[in-house]
Amino acid sequence: MDKGSLEKDLGRNTVNVRAIMRNSSDLNIKYAKAGGVPVCILFCEGQTDTNQMANLIFRPINSIGNEKELDPARVMEIMQGELLLAGEQHQVDDYEQLTAMIMGGFCVILADGVTHGIAIGVQGFETRSVSEPSTHVNLRGSREGFVEAVRTNMSMLRRRIKSPDLVFKLDTIGSLSNTDICLCYIESKVSRELLADIERRLKELPLSTILEGGYIQPFLEEKNSLIFDEAGITERPDTLAAKLYEGRVGILVDGTPFALVVPRLFTENFQTLDDYTQKPVYVAIMRALRYIAFAASVLLPGFYVAIANFHPELIPDSLLLNLAASIQITPYNLLTECLLIHIFYEIMREAGLRMPSNLGHAVSIVGGIVIGDIVVSAGLIGAPLVLIVAVSSIASFIVPDLYNSIVVMRFAFILAGGMWGLFGITILGMLFLLKICSMSPYGIPFTSPVSPFSLRGMRDTLIRAGWRTLAKNDIKIQDLNGSDLERAERKNG
Repeated sequence: MDKGSLEKDLGRNTVNVRAIMRNSSDLNIKYAKAGGVPVCILFCEGQTDTNQMANLIFRPINSIGNEKELDPARVMEIMQGELLLAGEQHQVDDYEQLTAMIMGGFCVILADGVTHGIAIGVQGFETRSVSEPSTHVNLRGSREGFVEAVRTNMSMLRRRIKSPDLVFKLDTIGSLSNTDICLCYIESKVSRELLADIERRLKELPLSTILEGGYIQPFLEEKNSLIFDEAGITERPDTLAAKLYEGRVGILVDGTPFALVVPRLFTENFQTLDDYTQKPVYVAIMRALRYIAFAASVLLPGFYVAIANFHPELIPDSLLLNLAASIQITPYNLLTECLLIHIFYEIMREAGLRMPSNLGHAVSIVGGIVIGDIVVSAGLIGAPLVLIVAVSSIASFIVPDLYNSIVVMRFAFILAGGMWGLFGITILGMLFLLKICSMSPYGIPFTSPVSPFSLRGMRDTLIRAGWRTLAKNDIKIQDLNGSDLERAERKNG
């Protein structure tokens, strides 16, 4: 019944719709007459704007009049072709399409004696107003962030790219949730092979329910992508617009304020929107600090454990005595201490993140007292280790997009340093580096433009060239050295 065509009998159509929707309480059916022909309007309560319904549907239907009886096909022709009901209007031919429309905020008009209906776009469900994004905060630039309504997000992106080359492709995925998604790309910039690959992956999704972009993100990445994300996320329309100019594809998912950007490169984790509003010299310093902070947050605890356990000769004598004294008064070995304090820190962070906002400050106060004073004075953890944890934890927040990867790598380097010293850290670092260099999402090296090296691409990597230089020649993602998309484009061209 779900995929059957609509029938001529209006009563059977309404009965079948009620059966398909299990007689749900939010399904409303209003009956009327237009030109002497029985008609009905079907919609879901809370999904439509009642004022728009009155102005765009009820008044036009009443204007047809019932003084003389018209042919049902003529009535539908008047409503469909002669009355301007709404800007978004579709013909409905079967029950599957009808139910999908009314659950998406449309009103569907059916007439007795006609085997199709008219879906009118009068969406009016409650949404969160546009506000400043909570992530990727900037000093200059827009204060607008994406919201949960996909069409609102499309309009914010269109305001920033007023070009006919900007293309939106709406689709529905998830056999049970029927979630609206929108592919965004610039026709003159995007690689056709990249776009076709993304569309294929979305069509082959095995999920029945999709509630957030994180549900589909793993299917847009390679199977061996375990630590680093090959698909980025952003809450900012201006950031997404900048990525589209580089030939990437954006994916907006209804119900979440985060857009997916495919593909993503490793060096992009160290770039912010403010980098393009500041002087290049200052930006170069800030980017260098981000790379240093990333290295410190990953390696510092592991280096401390490795040097203290296996290579004390590398520590200055004055500092070595203090470290030895702090280690002697603690009941655990240094590896166990380092693991315990990092686990405790992650517990506090997760508690502060999940607790109600009015109680979150209690976690920071208790954590500061416990870590900063009690564990040291009680002799459970050495003071130098507390300092190491504090520095590495603060440094990890400088590169927020890599925080999850940093946590995994930090624990791995602590174990390697505690068991095998600097040799273990060197071997593990080489393995991570090989892993990063071997990743190639959609045929584009993950480490581009550093490896393979591209002099033109490096002008916006470790340093940022001035806008006079950047404006001379745009770089698309498929033009980077080592890109398979570049060869495919040339072959097909």
